[in-house]
Amino acid sequence: MIKHIVCFKLKDNSPEECNKAAEILRSMEGKVDLIRDIEVGVDFLHSERSYDIILQVVLGNAEALEKYQNDEYHCNVVKKHMHAVRESSVAIDYNI
Repeated sequence: MIKHIVCFKLKDNSPEECNKAAEILRSMEGKVDLIRDIEVGVDFLHSERSYDIILQVVLGNAEALEKYQNDEYHCNVVKKHMHAVRESSVAIDYNI
């Protein structure tokens, strides 16, 4: 199993924009079949070093991660929106 984690810092981190982005990330549940588990969180601390949103996805293996990265819904809806609204992001993928 693979855990894929991405933290996003948004250009506009207002509660409205953070919640909109979080809902778009959550919308992958049921639309991207490769996802075994998904968790999305919005930061409440807003410290200087905080990121605004975290996405955690569990996938079956490295092949599933590759397919997820190229999934039509993930690319055309989720990535498209997140690339437009993010200031920066960091990611990590590891075996669980």
